Amino acid sequence: MRFENLRLHSYAYQEPELFMTSDEMEEKLAPLYARAKLPVGRLELQTGIKRRGFWPKKTRPSTIASQAAEKVLVNFPREKVELLIHASVCRDFLEPATAAQVHHNLKLSPHCMISDLSNACLGVLSSILMAGQMIERGVIKSALIVSGENAGPLIEETLTHLLNDPTMDRKKIKPFMANLTIGSAAVAFLITHQDLAPNAPQILGGTTLTDSSAVELCQGDGSTSGLMMETDSEALMKAGVKLAKDNWTKAQEVLGWKNSDVNKIIPHQVGVAHRLSMLTELGLPLDRDFQTFELFGNTGSAALPLTLIKAAEANFLKPYDKVALLGIGSGLTSTMLGLEWR
Repeated sequence: MRFENLRLHSYAYQEPELFMTSDEMEEKLAPLYARAKLPVGRLELQTGIKRRGFWPKKTRPSTIASQAAEKVLVNFPREKVELLIHASVCRDFLEPATAAQVHHNLKLSPHCMISDLSNACLGVLSSILMAGQMIERGVIKSALIVSGENAGPLIEETLTHLLNDPTMDRKKIKPFMANLTIGSAAVAFLITHQDLAPNAPQILGGTTLTDSSAVELCQGDGSTSGLMMETDSEALMKAGVKLAKDNWTKAQEVLGWKNSDVNKIIPHQVGVAHRLSMLTELGLPLDRDFQTFELFGNTGSAALPLTLIKAAEANFLKPYDKVALLGIGSGLTSTMLGLEWR
């Protein structure tokens, strides 16, 4: 779909308070590493992730999402926010919507519609496409999209499981390795009609493709305070890159772009192998993308938005750059957006 009037009005993030390096994580897993004869240093070597963050126990996703949103609302009247979407994998509770707690924290208008939209690592991008259509058609003028991802419960549950299972070996540990790459961050994106932000980055459009035959390759289950996930990382990467290639072809048609038109690339943040495989398969240059996985890990639905913001802070994005946002989420779904930076 194409957008003519959609702008990225403003954006913000909240970094986690605590961090665990890959070396520290392997120290905790030392008994398992010794028993399974796993080489120390393999986690960072294979993923490129030096550390990942988390918040103190019992920190709510709504709290960190609200902290990021407060920074955005410094420059925008709260009463003009017409739609609030909480787009995280993490949530406070199953009912009501976590967006209700964020709405309360931010003291938004009672006329502001609220909803949770969960789509694995694509929650924010999916929300942009859906809310963007409402803005484009004149239903609303503004939408606040937030995500608060906290890897703490998943990391803690995974470490406990790995250390307490006496049968754990090289083969059995593989489905849990992806858990050790998950990180934390909160982001807030305010998207509006161009009338409210004529000089802001323009969201040109985007596309989505889904391959639900891969739904079993990565599945997480648990509660709002604890999660366990198993992933066939190799099969997931292979299927994900194939889907991304198909979706990139579709996105180029919608946006009217060729590979040579793309100035900057912001892909989902998984690790070094995924980055190399995807950019190579899509035929995109390896010197035009920006990465945050080294210091933050895979922060779920916050990963790509956080990386876009960090790229802007680093002056990596220049005025009128054509920026490709390349998203992949378990399920499998690929969502890609095109921006013209301002």
